[in-house]
Amino acid sequence: MSDLKLKTLTLGCKVNQYETELVREGLVRGGYRDADTAESADVCVVNTCTVTNEGDSKSRQAIRRLAKDNPNSRIVVMGCYATRAPDELKQLPNVSEVVTDKREIPDLLGRMGVIDIPDGISRFGDRHRAYVKVQDGCLLRCSFCIIPYVRPEMYSRPSGEIVNEVRRLAENGFREIVLTGIHLGHYGVDLNKGKPKADWVRLAQLMEMLSQIDADFRIRLSSIEATEVTRELIEVMGRFPEKICPHLHISMQSGSDAVLRRMRRRWGSQRFIDRCKLLQDSLDKPSISTDIIVGFPGETEEEFQETCQVSETVGFSKIHIFPFSPRRGTPAAEMPEQIPGDLKADRRARLAAVEDRTREIYYRSLVGDTLDVLIEAEDRDNPQLATGTSCRYAQVFCDRSQVEIGQRYQVKIDRAESDRVFGSLVPSI
Repeated sequence: MSDLKLKTLTLGCKVNQYETELVREGLVRGGYRDADTAESADVCVVNTCTVTNEGDSKSRQAIRRLAKDNPNSRIVVMGCYATRAPDELKQLPNVSEVVTDKREIPDLLGRMGVIDIPDGISRFGDRHRAYVKVQDGCLLRCSFCIIPYVRPEMYSRPSGEIVNEVRRLAENGFREIVLTGIHLGHYGVDLNKGKPKADWVRLAQLMEMLSQIDADFRIRLSSIEATEVTRELIEVMGRFPEKICPHLHISMQSGSDAVLRRMRRRWGSQRFIDRCKLLQDSLDKPSISTDIIVGFPGETEEEFQETCQVSETVGFSKIHIFPFSPRRGTPAAEMPEQIPGDLKADRRARLAAVEDRTREIYYRSLVGDTLDVLIEAEDRDNPQLATGTSCRYAQVFCDRSQVEIGQRYQVKIDRAESDRVFGSLVPSI
Protein backbone atom coordinates (compact mmCIF):
# COMPACT_ATOMS: atom_id res chain seq x y z
CA MET A 1 0.00 0.00 0.00
CA SER A 2 3.05 2.21 -0.14
CA ASP A 3 2.10 4.23 -3.20
CA LEU A 4 -1.68 4.43 -3.15
CA LYS A 5 -2.59 7.99 -4.06
CA LEU A 6 -5.35 9.94 -2.33
CA LYS A 7 -7.43 13.02 -3.05
CA THR A 8 -9.98 14.57 -0.70
CA LEU A 9 -12.63 17.19 -1.39
CA THR A 10 -14.88 18.89 1.14
CA LEU A 11 -18.11 20.81 0.65
CA GLY A 12 -19.91 22.60 3.43
CA CYS A 13 -19.22 23.42 7.04
CA LYS A 14 -16.30 23.41 9.48
CA VAL A 15 -17.45 20.06 10.89
CA ASN A 16 -17.14 18.52 7.42
CA GLN A 17 -13.67 20.00 7.01
CA TYR A 18 -12.59 18.45 10.30
CA GLU A 19 -14.03 15.04 9.42
CA THR A 20 -12.30 15.03 6.03
CA GLU A 21 -8.97 15.75 7.70
CA LEU A 22 -9.60 12.91 10.18
CA VAL A 23 -10.15 10.46 7.30
CA ARG A 24 -7.14 11.83 5.39
CA GLU A 25 -4.81 11.42 8.38
CA GLY A 26 -6.06 7.89 8.94
CA LEU A 27 -5.41 6.92 5.32
CA VAL A 28 -1.96 8.53 5.34
CA ARG A 29 -1.15 6.46 8.43
CA GLY A 30 -2.29 3.42 6.47
CA GLY A 31 0.20 4.06 3.67
CA TYR A 32 -1.66 6.40 1.32
CA ARG A 33 -0.11 9.66 0.16
CA ASP A 34 -1.67 12.87 -1.11
CA ALA A 35 -1.72 12.87 -4.91
CA ASP A 36 -0.10 15.77 -6.69
CA THR A 37 -2.43 17.98 -8.71
CA ALA A 38 -1.49 16.36 -12.02
CA GLU A 39 -1.59 12.78 -10.69
CA SER A 40 -4.56 10.46 -10.96
CA ALA A 41 -5.61 9.23 -7.52
CA ASP A 42 -6.43 5.66 -6.55
CA VAL A 43 -8.97 6.78 -3.94
CA CYS A 44 -11.00 9.99 -3.79
CA VAL A 45 -12.95 10.94 -0.66
CA VAL A 46 -15.78 13.46 -1.11
CA ASN A 47 -17.45 14.96 1.96
CA THR A 48 -20.82 16.29 0.82
CA CYS A 49 -23.20 19.02 1.97
CA THR A 50 -26.99 19.01 1.81
CA VAL A 51 -27.90 22.26 3.59
CA THR A 52 -29.33 23.62 0.33
CA ASN A 53 -30.40 22.16 -3.00
CA GLU A 54 -27.34 23.93 -4.40
CA GLY A 55 -25.17 21.96 -1.96
CA ASP A 56 -26.55 18.72 -3.43
CA SER A 57 -25.85 19.93 -6.96
CA LYS A 58 -22.29 21.01 -6.17
CA SER A 59 -21.63 17.66 -4.50
CA ARG A 60 -22.78 15.74 -7.59
CA GLN A 61 -20.72 17.98 -9.87
CA ALA A 62 -17.63 17.45 -7.72
CA ILE A 63 -18.00 13.66 -7.85
CA ARG A 64 -18.43 13.64 -11.63
CA ARG A 65 -15.40 15.91 -12.06
CA LEU A 66 -13.24 13.67 -9.86
CA ALA A 67 -14.37 10.58 -11.78
CA LYS A 68 -13.43 12.26 -15.06
CA ASP A 69 -10.04 13.47 -13.83
CA ASN A 70 -9.25 10.22 -11.96
CA PRO A 71 -10.79 7.56 -14.22
CA ASN A 72 -9.43 4.54 -12.35
CA SER A 73 -10.24 5.79 -8.88
CA ARG A 74 -12.57 4.47 -6.21
CA ILE A 75 -14.72 7.33 -4.91
CA VAL A 76 -15.88 7.19 -1.29
CA VAL A 77 -18.73 9.59 -0.53
CA MET A 78 -19.59 10.74 2.99
CA GLY A 79 -21.34 13.73 4.55
CA CYS A 80 -24.89 14.94 5.02
CA TYR A 81 -25.99 14.37 1.42
CA ALA A 82 -24.73 10.78 1.73
CA THR A 83 -26.91 10.34 4.81
CA ARG A 84 -29.98 11.89 3.21
CA ALA A 85 -29.91 10.23 -0.23
CA PRO A 86 -27.33 7.42 -0.47
CA ASP A 87 -29.05 5.73 -3.43
CA GLU A 88 -28.75 8.90 -5.53
CA LEU A 89 -25.01 9.02 -4.94
CA LYS A 90 -24.44 5.33 -5.62
CA GLN A 91 -25.53 5.93 -9.21
CA LEU A 92 -22.72 8.41 -9.90
CA PRO A 93 -19.55 7.33 -11.77
CA ASN A 94 -16.78 5.57 -9.83
CA VAL A 95 -18.66 5.72 -6.51
CA SER A 96 -17.64 2.54 -4.68
CA GLU A 97 -18.93 3.31 -1.20
CA VAL A 98 -21.37 5.70 0.45
CA VAL A 99 -20.89 6.31 4.19
CA THR A 100 -24.28 7.21 5.63
CA ASP A 101 -23.22 7.71 9.27
CA LYS A 102 -20.13 9.61 10.39
CA ARG A 103 -19.78 7.18 13.29
CA GLU A 104 -18.80 4.61 10.66
CA ILE A 105 -15.53 6.44 9.89
CA PRO A 106 -13.36 4.05 11.99
CA ASP A 107 -14.96 1.06 10.21
CA LEU A 108 -14.39 2.75 6.85
CA LEU A 109 -10.71 3.26 7.63
CA GLY A 110 -10.43 -0.35 8.79
CA ARG A 111 -11.89 -1.61 5.52
CA MET A 112 -9.30 0.47 3.67
CA GLY A 113 -6.40 -1.18 5.49
CA VAL A 114 -5.82 1.30 8.31
CA ILE A 115 -4.82 -0.47 11.53
CA ASP A 116 -3.91 2.57 13.63
CA ILE A 117 -7.25 4.43 13.71
CA PRO A 118 -6.78 8.08 14.80
CA ASP A 119 -8.91 9.47 17.61
CA GLY A 120 -8.25 13.01 16.44
CA ILE A 121 -6.14 15.07 14.06
CA SER A 122 -2.62 16.41 14.35
CA ARG A 123 -2.53 18.69 11.27
CA PHE A 124 -5.00 20.80 9.32
CA GLY A 125 -3.57 21.13 5.85
CA ASP A 126 -1.53 24.26 5.19
CA ARG A 127 -3.71 26.53 7.31
CA HIS A 128 -2.65 28.39 10.42
CA ARG A 129 -5.86 27.72 12.33
CA ALA A 130 -7.33 24.29 12.92
CA TYR A 131 -10.92 23.23 13.46
CA VAL A 132 -11.68 20.72 16.19
CA LYS A 133 -15.04 18.99 16.22
CA VAL A 134 -16.23 18.51 19.79
CA GLN A 135 -19.89 17.63 19.25
CA ASP A 136 -22.27 16.23 16.65
CA GLY A 137 -26.03 16.16 16.21
CA CYS A 138 -28.91 18.60 16.65
CA LEU A 139 -32.26 17.97 18.31
CA LEU A 140 -33.89 21.23 17.24
CA ARG A 141 -36.36 21.40 14.38
CA CYS A 142 -35.99 24.87 12.87
CA SER A 143 -38.48 24.93 10.02
CA PHE A 144 -35.89 25.87 7.37
CA CYS A 145 -33.13 23.39 8.27
CA ILE A 146 -32.52 19.85 7.00
CA ILE A 147 -29.54 19.11 9.26
CA PRO A 148 -31.46 17.67 12.26
CA TYR A 149 -32.85 15.05 9.87
CA VAL A 150 -29.40 13.93 8.72
CA ARG A 151 -27.49 14.42 12.00
CA PRO A 152 -30.14 13.65 14.63
CA GLU A 153 -27.96 11.77 17.13
CA MET A 154 -26.42 13.92 19.88
CA TYR A 155 -22.83 12.97 20.55
CA SER A 156 -20.12 14.78 22.51
CA ARG A 157 -16.48 13.73 22.42
CA PRO A 158 -14.81 12.99 25.78
CA SER A 159 -13.11 16.10 27.13
CA GLY A 160 -9.78 14.33 27.67
CA GLU A 161 -9.65 13.31 24.01
CA ILE A 162 -10.27 16.91 22.94
CA VAL A 163 -7.62 18.27 25.34
CA ASN A 164 -5.03 15.87 23.92
CA GLU A 165 -5.96 16.80 20.35
CA VAL A 166 -5.76 20.54 20.98
CA ARG A 167 -2.42 20.16 22.74
CA ARG A 168 -1.09 18.15 19.79
CA LEU A 169 -2.26 20.76 17.26
CA ALA A 170 -0.75 23.60 19.29
CA GLU A 171 2.57 21.74 19.53
CA ASN A 172 2.47 21.33 15.75
CA GLY A 173 2.29 25.08 15.26
CA PHE A 174 -1.43 25.84 14.96
CA ARG A 175 -1.93 29.16 16.70
CA GLU A 176 -5.74 29.25 16.65
CA ILE A 177 -8.07 26.37 17.47
CA VAL A 178 -11.71 26.80 16.43
CA LEU A 179 -14.10 24.59 18.40
CA THR A 180 -16.93 23.43 16.17
CA GLY A 181 -19.99 21.20 16.25
CA ILE A 182 -23.44 20.86 14.75
CA HIS A 183 -24.95 22.35 17.92
CA LEU A 184 -21.86 23.49 19.79
CA GLY A 185 -23.72 24.88 22.79
CA HIS A 186 -25.11 21.41 23.55
CA TYR A 187 -21.64 20.03 24.17
CA GLY A 188 -21.75 17.63 27.12
CA VAL A 189 -25.53 17.21 27.33
CA ASP A 190 -25.30 13.51 26.49
CA LEU A 191 -22.16 12.91 28.57
CA ASN A 192 -23.74 14.36 31.71
CA LYS A 193 -26.83 12.17 31.82
CA GLY A 194 -27.10 10.44 35.18
CA LYS A 195 -24.25 12.44 36.73
CA PRO A 196 -24.58 14.90 39.63
CA LYS A 197 -24.47 18.50 38.45
CA ALA A 198 -21.18 19.07 40.22
CA ASP A 199 -19.57 16.60 37.80
CA TRP A 200 -21.06 18.02 34.60
CA VAL A 201 -18.76 19.09 31.78
CA ARG A 202 -20.40 21.58 29.44
CA LEU A 203 -18.87 23.98 26.93
CA ALA A 204 -17.70 26.43 29.61
CA GLN A 205 -15.86 23.70 31.53
CA LEU A 206 -14.30 22.37 28.31
CA MET A 207 -13.01 25.83 27.41
CA GLU A 208 -11.54 26.19 30.90
CA MET A 209 -9.69 22.88 30.48
CA LEU A 210 -8.33 23.93 27.10
CA SER A 211 -7.29 27.34 28.41
CA GLN A 212 -5.03 25.66 30.95
CA ILE A 213 -2.93 23.93 28.26
CA ASP A 214 0.57 25.38 28.38
CA ALA A 215 1.12 26.21 24.71
CA ASP A 216 1.04 29.19 22.35
CA PHE A 217 -2.47 29.17 20.89
CA ARG A 218 -5.86 30.80 21.26
CA ILE A 219 -9.40 29.38 21.20
CA ARG A 220 -12.37 30.59 19.18
CA LEU A 221 -15.92 29.24 19.15
CA SER A 222 -17.41 28.67 15.72
CA SER A 223 -21.11 29.33 16.39
CA ILE A 224 -23.49 29.30 19.30
CA GLU A 225 -27.17 29.93 20.02
CA ALA A 226 -28.21 32.94 22.10
CA THR A 227 -29.68 30.84 24.90
CA GLU A 228 -26.30 29.17 25.35
CA VAL A 229 -24.42 32.43 25.93
CA THR A 230 -24.56 31.77 29.66
CA ARG A 231 -23.06 33.73 32.53
CA GLU A 232 -20.83 30.73 33.15
CA LEU A 233 -19.48 30.81 29.59
CA ILE A 234 -18.90 34.57 29.69
CA GLU A 235 -17.14 34.24 33.06
CA VAL A 236 -14.68 31.71 31.63
CA MET A 237 -14.04 33.97 28.62
CA GLY A 238 -13.29 36.82 31.01
CA ARG A 239 -10.91 34.75 33.15
CA PHE A 240 -8.77 33.61 30.20
CA PRO A 241 -8.45 36.67 27.93
CA GLU A 242 -5.02 35.49 26.72
CA LYS A 243 -6.46 32.20 25.49
CA ILE A 244 -10.12 32.76 24.52
CA CYS A 245 -10.99 35.18 21.71
CA PRO A 246 -13.50 37.86 22.79
CA HIS A 247 -15.69 36.99 19.81
CA LEU A 248 -18.90 34.99 19.57
CA HIS A 249 -20.82 34.08 16.44
CA ILE A 250 -24.40 34.07 17.76
CA SER A 251 -26.91 32.87 15.20
CA MET A 252 -29.94 35.21 15.05
CA GLN A 253 -31.63 34.37 11.68
CA SER A 254 -34.22 37.16 12.11
CA GLY A 255 -34.93 40.12 14.36
CA SER A 256 -38.71 39.77 13.94
CA ASP A 257 -40.57 37.80 16.58
CA ALA A 258 -43.23 36.75 14.07
CA VAL A 259 -40.60 35.41 11.65
CA LEU A 260 -38.75 33.68 14.49
CA ARG A 261 -41.98 31.86 15.40
CA ARG A 262 -42.41 30.70 11.79
CA MET A 263 -38.79 29.58 11.85
CA ARG A 264 -39.49 27.63 15.06
CA ARG A 265 -36.65 29.35 16.84
CA ARG A 266 -36.54 29.16 20.64
CA TRP A 267 -36.48 32.80 21.66
CA GLY A 268 -37.65 36.27 20.75
CA SER A 269 -35.62 39.24 19.59
CA GLN A 270 -35.48 40.90 23.03
CA ARG A 271 -33.95 37.83 24.62
CA PHE A 272 -31.33 37.79 21.86
CA ILE A 273 -30.55 41.48 22.46
CA ASP A 274 -30.32 40.88 26.23
CA ARG A 275 -27.78 38.06 25.82
CA CYS A 276 -25.66 40.20 23.52
CA LYS A 277 -25.82 43.09 25.98
CA LEU A 278 -24.78 40.78 28.83
CA LEU A 279 -21.73 39.78 26.79
CA GLN A 280 -20.93 43.41 25.91
CA ASP A 281 -21.30 44.55 29.53
CA SER A 282 -19.09 41.72 30.83
CA LEU A 283 -16.17 41.76 28.37
CA ASP A 284 -14.04 44.50 26.80
CA LYS A 285 -15.46 45.31 23.34
CA PRO A 286 -16.39 41.76 22.36
CA SER A 287 -17.04 41.13 18.69
CA ILE A 288 -20.44 39.67 17.84
CA SER A 289 -21.12 38.19 14.41
CA THR A 290 -24.28 36.45 13.25
CA ASP A 291 -26.28 34.66 10.54
CA ILE A 292 -29.47 36.22 9.14
CA ILE A 293 -31.92 34.84 6.59
CA VAL A 294 -33.75 37.47 4.52
CA GLY A 295 -36.92 36.79 2.56
CA PHE A 296 -38.24 34.00 4.78
CA PRO A 297 -41.75 32.97 3.66
CA GLY A 298 -44.27 35.63 4.58
CA GLU A 299 -41.63 38.19 5.66
CA THR A 300 -43.22 41.64 5.40
CA GLU A 301 -41.36 44.91 4.97
CA GLU A 302 -42.14 45.72 8.61
CA GLU A 303 -40.66 42.39 9.75
CA PHE A 304 -37.55 42.97 7.65
CA GLN A 305 -37.16 46.42 9.21
CA GLU A 306 -37.31 44.79 12.66
CA THR A 307 -34.32 42.66 11.66
CA CYS A 308 -32.44 45.78 10.55
CA GLN A 309 -33.26 47.53 13.82
CA VAL A 310 -32.05 44.64 15.99
CA SER A 311 -28.86 44.50 13.92
CA GLU A 312 -28.25 48.19 14.60
CA THR A 313 -29.04 47.75 18.29
CA VAL A 314 -26.59 44.88 18.77
CA GLY A 315 -23.91 46.40 16.53
CA PHE A 316 -22.72 43.27 14.74
CA SER A 317 -19.14 43.22 13.47
CA LYS A 318 -20.11 40.76 10.73
CA ILE A 319 -23.41 39.50 9.31
CA HIS A 320 -23.54 36.40 7.12
CA ILE A 321 -26.61 37.17 5.02
CA PHE A 322 -28.53 34.34 3.32
CA PRO A 323 -31.51 34.90 1.02
CA PHE A 324 -34.01 32.20 1.97
CA SER A 325 -33.56 29.08 -0.16
CA PRO A 326 -36.38 26.50 0.07
CA ARG A 327 -34.91 23.17 1.13
CA ARG A 328 -36.90 20.16 -0.01
CA GLY A 329 -38.01 18.12 2.98
CA THR A 330 -38.34 21.06 5.40
CA PRO A 331 -41.60 22.71 6.53
CA ALA A 332 -40.48 26.16 5.33
CA ALA A 333 -40.24 24.93 1.74
CA GLU A 334 -44.00 24.27 1.77
CA MET A 335 -45.04 27.51 3.46
CA PRO A 336 -47.27 29.95 1.57
CA GLU A 337 -46.17 33.48 0.63
CA GLN A 338 -42.74 32.56 -0.75
CA ILE A 339 -40.82 35.79 -1.39
CA PRO A 340 -39.78 36.64 -4.98
CA GLY A 341 -36.09 36.49 -5.79
CA ASP A 342 -35.76 40.16 -6.69
CA LEU A 343 -37.22 41.20 -3.33
CA LYS A 344 -34.87 38.86 -1.48
CA ALA A 345 -31.94 40.37 -3.38
CA ASP A 346 -33.11 43.88 -2.50
CA ARG A 347 -33.38 43.03 1.20
CA ARG A 348 -29.99 41.36 1.15
CA ALA A 349 -28.44 44.54 -0.26
CA ARG A 350 -30.18 46.75 2.31
CA LEU A 351 -29.13 44.54 5.21
CA ALA A 352 -25.57 44.54 3.84
CA ALA A 353 -25.65 48.35 4.07
CA VAL A 354 -26.66 48.02 7.75
CA GLU A 355 -23.76 45.62 8.25
CA ASP A 356 -21.36 48.13 6.67
CA ARG A 357 -22.44 50.75 9.21
CA THR A 358 -22.31 48.53 12.30
CA ARG A 359 -18.97 47.00 11.32
CA GLU A 360 -17.39 50.41 10.70
CA ILE A 361 -18.63 51.71 14.05
CA TYR A 362 -17.17 48.67 15.79
CA TYR A 363 -13.86 48.83 13.92
CA ARG A 364 -13.44 52.54 14.73
CA SER A 365 -13.96 51.70 18.42
CA LEU A 366 -10.82 49.53 18.22
CA VAL A 367 -8.49 52.40 17.22
CA GLY A 368 -5.88 52.81 19.96
CA ASP A 369 -6.40 49.28 21.30
CA THR A 370 -3.85 46.48 21.12
CA LEU A 371 -5.15 43.27 19.55
CA ASP A 372 -3.83 39.72 19.35
CA VAL A 373 -3.41 39.08 15.60
CA LEU A 374 -2.70 35.78 13.83
CA ILE A 375 -0.78 36.66 10.66
CA GLU A 376 -2.07 34.52 7.79
CA ALA A 377 -0.83 35.88 4.47
CA GLU A 378 1.01 38.55 2.55
CA ASP A 379 -1.39 41.10 1.13
CA ARG A 380 -1.93 40.29 -2.55
CA ASP A 381 -2.38 43.93 -3.50
CA ASN A 382 0.54 45.28 -1.49
CA PRO A 383 3.40 42.86 -0.64
CA GLN A 384 4.74 45.36 1.90
CA LEU A 385 1.74 44.53 4.08
CA ALA A 386 0.75 41.34 5.86
CA THR A 387 -2.81 40.50 6.84
CA GLY A 388 -4.27 38.45 9.62
CA THR A 389 -7.29 37.89 11.83
CA SER A 390 -7.47 39.55 15.20
CA CYS A 391 -8.89 38.02 18.35
CA ARG A 392 -11.91 40.27 17.78
CA TYR A 393 -12.39 38.92 14.24
CA ALA A 394 -11.34 42.14 12.49
CA GLN A 395 -9.03 41.81 9.49
CA VAL A 396 -5.78 43.56 10.40
CA PHE A 397 -3.01 44.84 8.10
CA CYS A 398 0.52 45.57 9.32
CA ASP A 399 4.15 45.87 8.11
CA ARG A 400 5.12 42.61 6.36
CA SER A 401 8.83 42.98 7.19
CA GLN A 402 8.14 42.75 10.92
CA VAL A 403 6.10 39.54 11.04
CA GLU A 404 6.20 35.86 10.14
CA ILE A 405 3.26 34.12 8.51
CA GLY A 406 1.52 31.76 10.93
CA GLN A 407 2.56 33.56 14.14
CA ARG A 408 0.64 35.69 16.63
CA TYR A 409 1.56 39.30 17.41
CA GLN A 410 0.34 42.16 19.53
CA VAL A 411 -0.71 44.92 17.14
CA LYS A 412 -1.79 48.42 18.14
CA ILE A 413 -4.61 49.64 15.89
CA ASP A 414 -3.77 52.98 14.26
CA ARG A 415 -6.72 53.50 11.93
CA ALA A 416 -9.87 51.81 10.72
CA GLU A 417 -11.66 51.60 7.41
CA SER A 418 -15.13 50.21 6.79
CA ASP A 419 -13.96 46.61 6.37
CA ARG A 420 -10.45 46.44 7.84
CA VAL A 421 -8.07 47.98 10.35
CA PHE A 422 -4.39 48.91 10.17
CA GLY A 423 -1.90 48.67 12.98
CA SER A 424 1.70 48.74 14.21
CA LEU A 425 3.55 45.92 15.91
CA VAL A 426 3.98 46.27 19.67
CA PRO A 427 7.57 45.25 20.51
CA SER A 428 7.74 42.15 22.68
CA ILE A 429 9.19 42.73 26.11
